[in-house]
Amino acid sequence: MKPLMLLGAFLIVVGIVAFTYQGITYTTREKVVDIGSMHITAEKQNTIPLTPIVGVLALVGGGLLLLAGRKA
Repeated sequence: MKPLMLLGAFLIVVGIVAFTYQGITYTTREKVVDIGSMHITAEKQNTIPLTPIVGVLALVGGGLLLLAGRKA
């Protein structure tokens, strides 16, 4: 498979994932209380939003790369 076609297919998959999940969520631990030998932590979920524009750009770019890879 040509490199342009492989990159195009990858971008199409990224575009579909961006439409499906619309964000990346990850969990961090933070210290809430730290007194002597007593430690209390809390888990906090953070989200990095992905707008639908990212999905559209990835799909269109992937499609263009697939077409360019086919002609080359």
